[in-house]
Amino acid sequence: MIGAFISFLNNTLLNVALPSIMADLHVDTATVQWLTTGFMLVNGILIPTTAFLIQKFSVRRLFLVSLGLFTIGTILAGFAPAFSILLTGRMIQASGSAIMMPLLMNVILVAFPIAKRGTAMGMLGLILMFAPAIGPTLSGWIIEHYDWRMLFHFIGPVAVIIFFIGFFLLKDKKEKVNIRLDSFSVVLSTIGFGGLLYGFSMAGSVGWSSPQVYLTIVIGALSIFWFVRRQSTLQQPMLNFKVFGYPMFTLAAIIMIVINIAMFSGFMLLPIYVQTLLGISPMNAGLMLLPGALVNAAMSPITGKLFDRYGGKILAISGLTIVLVTTYLLSNLTFETGYYYLMTVHAVRMFGLSMVMMPVQTNGLNQLPASFYPHGTAMNNTLNQVSAAIGTAVIITIMSTREKLYTNQLIAEAGGQPSAEMQQQISMEALLGGINDAFLISTFVIVIALILAFFMKRATPSDDNIKIGTGKPIKSKSLETR
Repeated sequence: MIGAFISFLNNTLLNVALPSIMADLHVDTATVQWLTTGFMLVNGILIPTTAFLIQKFSVRRLFLVSLGLFTIGTILAGFAPAFSILLTGRMIQASGSAIMMPLLMNVILVAFPIAKRGTAMGMLGLILMFAPAIGPTLSGWIIEHYDWRMLFHFIGPVAVIIFFIGFFLLKDKKEKVNIRLDSFSVVLSTIGFGGLLYGFSMAGSVGWSSPQVYLTIVIGALSIFWFVRRQSTLQQPMLNFKVFGYPMFTLAAIIMIVINIAMFSGFMLLPIYVQTLLGISPMNAGLMLLPGALVNAAMSPITGKLFDRYGGKILAISGLTIVLVTTYLLSNLTFETGYYYLMTVHAVRMFGLSMVMMPVQTNGLNQLPASFYPHGTAMNNTLNQVSAAIGTAVIITIMSTREKLYTNQLIAEAGGQPSAEMQQQISMEALLGGINDAFLISTFVIVIALILAFFMKRATPSDDNIKIGTGKPIKSKSLETR
């Protein structure tokens, strides 16, 4: 968990530092964005392979390899003399980070009995939310007082210490497992998930009509279709899609996809709104979002214990209701909306999300038999990556489309030739309208997740030797060889 904490913290540390890196290494905005896009792509490409890695290797070996890669990437990036070296270090970091999250979730599923699993997942949620929460604020302080390289120099020594502690304390041993990785599946997975992530992540900046968007999305979708078909024919699939034969896991996956698409409206739109329309500084914008992230982090262990006691359904319905109401409130923003009002609404919204994210995922994973845990955690993390990219692209597209529509309407109302001063006012009003409409669409998306939550049932582990959906024994030794 300590290793995962610095890994997740690193994900958001760099965002505030991008302007400083641009100036120091003499690169433009499109180039420097690859520090974020490249990190996301490496994660999306490697996470699907983690099911195989967890089955093949011991926790000790995977932990040391993942943290070792992360440490090497951090040190390389910190001393990078050119942007290409910095990007290389960043992508090596990502290769270690991609293994860490599914590995940690699998350890929790194996190490804790089902009655205590919610509490353990709640602690994981604390790390997941607290690390990214303090990232932008900590980064802003470091950039204000030191060079951007200090972001890596700060993380590097901590990573080295954790690596050596893990080297001496972790004693996990694993018998040799006779399992081979299908290389063609890796190629299809890389092209498929990499194409989808790249296409959707670029849609917000270059538009949906760009060939690099729609071609990569189409190629990615076709590759994933081929990848899924191939997994069904393999005796030892790289990523076993039979996890979707378990109804509670499938329901949890759908709810999480819907939530990821909707929740990124707050993360993307609120900073745009407060900085562009209200004139609030980036540092204060980050501070405005901080209480919500801290509330989410603090609530994670509590909701974990509540999950163990009451199950996920009541938590999901209550949380999604709160998210629904607060998202609707954010669809009625004005030029006079107060700073502390936004802070409060965002904090309450994140409070609602804390009752949804981990309980829904844990309930879904609880229905899987132990042999499917690596595939379930890898599938969840892959879907989270893809749906987050899709959500960001869709929300930005809705905002931009509605902004253009409002601009044309307001120009027509002004007689077709507004003055320079009026043009500025029109652009601000159009942007406000686009942001409000994007939040409104997010509200309707959350309604879908809320309806689905009513179908949740408290899940219990399934037997490997029970045929999915029938409760009847099957003749083969395991579901994976069936």
